[in-house]
Amino acid sequence: MQTFVRIVESGSLSMAAAQMHTTQPTISRRLQTLERLLGVRLLQRSTHAMNLTEDGERCFERAKELVADWATLEADLRGVGYEPEGTLRVLVPHAFGQDLLIGPLAGYLQQYRKVSVEWLLHDRTPDFIAEAIDCAIHVGEVHEPGLVALPLAEVPRAVIAAPSLFDGKPLPRRPEDLEDLPWLSLRTFYRDEIELSNPSSGERRRVAFRPRVSTDSLYALRTATRLGLGVGVGSAWIFADAIARGELLHLLPDWQADPLPMYLVYPYARFYPAKLRFFIDAVRQSIPHLGVVELPDARRARGGQGGRSRRSGGR
Repeated sequence: MQTFVRIVESGSLSMAAAQMHTTQPTISRRLQTLERLLGVRLLQRSTHAMNLTEDGERCFERAKELVADWATLEADLRGVGYEPEGTLRVLVPHAFGQDLLIGPLAGYLQQYRKVSVEWLLHDRTPDFIAEAIDCAIHVGEVHEPGLVALPLAEVPRAVIAAPSLFDGKPLPRRPEDLEDLPWLSLRTFYRDEIELSNPSSGERRRVAFRPRVSTDSLYALRTATRLGLGVGVGSAWIFADAIARGELLHLLPDWQADPLPMYLVYPYARFYPAKLRFFIDAVRQSIPHLGVVELPDARRARGGQGGRSRRSGGR
């Protein structure tokens, strides 16, 4: 039943085999055994397509319920002392996933030694079912319905540039002074304009520009700014060391782009395996100690409940 559900959700026998860490002939044999036991054909397969039969559609809906019920029963019988095991697939942003989040990952793996993790670096929200992703850490708003999005933190952003960009000229004093400078865009969050705010005065200013370089990599943005190619806006933590060494300048420190929300995201389900539940706990406990992100307080959190889980479809 588990194999059949994975075949349907992933879209192919080969993908199901990869996700279940076995071979395609093994997956095919399991499917044939299930069809023989039930006495019905579940899938119609051709060279280019695979479709559920009418019996297969009925079986798929019931199989999902049975698999979830079995997982719940198994967890209940094993009790709270059960040590999680298996492989956890996690999608994380490139920069965070290569730097700040490795510490929480290491702590989780040291505590739960029967779990292995596939740590996948992508700056996007995945197709959780088709890619067999257990959870993702996502920077930016989550708009996909049917997902649980747990607020973890807010990531401050800074306007930065290299000293060589100014070559002895006066530094910008107001947001409008930035418009005449060359720009770099982090296309995941801004492309040809960005809004800056002054927390002290409450003012907001929109800065429009035509970027010289557009990228989806925070690391590429940092390197390009250090080389003097233009002004950039990005997560403040990644520029801190370069600013301290004098390689980059923090422009208009009284003005800032709105901080980006960080969420831990996973599909809504009736049951969550222990390996996922313990990982969620480990990440939520570690984030406040990273020292480079701000946790949303109760006054700013949605509904006055900081750290509250919610389904994005209901926002």
